[in-house]
Amino acid sequence: PKTDIVFLKVHKSASSTVMNVLFRFGETHNLTFAFPIGGGNQLFYPRHFLARFVQGFSPRSHQRFNILCHHMRFLQPEVQKVVSSSAVYFSILRNPVQLMESSFMYYKGTSAFSRARSLEEFFSQPYHYYNPADSDSHYARNLMTFDFGFNPDGAVSAKRVQLMLKAIEASFDLLLISEYFDESMVLLKEMLCWDLDSVISFPLNIRDSSTKSPLSDTIVEKIKDWNRLDWEIYTHFNRTFWERIDQDIGRERMQQEVKALRKRQAELARTCLQGIGSVAPKDIKDSSLQPLQHGKAKILGYNLKQGLDKETERMCRRLVTPELQYSSALYKKQFAQKRP
Repeated sequence: PKTDIVFLKVHKSASSTVMNVLFRFGETHNLTFAFPIGGGNQLFYPRHFLARFVQGFSPRSHQRFNILCHHMRFLQPEVQKVVSSSAVYFSILRNPVQLMESSFMYYKGTSAFSRARSLEEFFSQPYHYYNPADSDSHYARNLMTFDFGFNPDGAVSAKRVQLMLKAIEASFDLLLISEYFDESMVLLKEMLCWDLDSVISFPLNIRDSSTKSPLSDTIVEKIKDWNRLDWEIYTHFNRTFWERIDQDIGRERMQQEVKALRKRQAELARTCLQGIGSVAPKDIKDSSLQPLQHGKAKILGYNLKQGLDKETERMCRRLVTPELQYSSALYKKQFAQKRP
């Protein structure tokens, strides 16, 4: 199994669920994480990543960390200073239309979105609300482009798009697609030589559907236009994703793998969860499993079954622990011995 991993956690793209997979694997195998200095869940985002943002990094020491997965704005020469040269790089993408709708609800407090009552209103005159000079403007336009380290307000020329796609391809071994999450997990499992249970997950940091609104065709087209760079990235890597499946696994075996994954996930849900799945924030009984509520989004969570044996309870709890709580527990564990 591969244990040196860089995951570029792209915002609002099922990346918290992927992070849970990495946290569990890292904890099980006693791997080290490249944590932000002082803990927390962002490596001084939205600044470009620098090696010195990582707790315990020193240019003089040769210490490398196994897993780098917290939010960052990608800058490969700096990333290479903190992980081994054989590290596997991957990320996950999401359809920019859904990504924009999700960001609008989740980052409602940002400069570009706070005064617009709806996406319709925002797109009626985007430059009335959006100012590229605002420090949080990246949440409102080409967010994936930004996370990969590029300029989200750059001109959309064929040449520029090609250079961007080439640069991403040169840096990353695999790009997953959140709309095909199960297929993505199978590809990831194959690439990392992990077993099935290592990539099983329950969806984390997901919104209650009551806060989702259907989008008109007009708005969909406006979103694609506004996020043209993201759209180019997404459509290109959505295509290469399926090419990769055809080449490495084949559709038929992929179907079987996905079936096995879903079956195992359903088994674990029956073992671990009360009821049939995620519940509204107000219905989460264990406050330590309460996900962060952000913007106008209602983020769902889980209740564990009572009376599980110790080992099962531990396994189940890991599967449903929200990102912030899990991250801070791992941080404390990794740096516990450093405290006087």
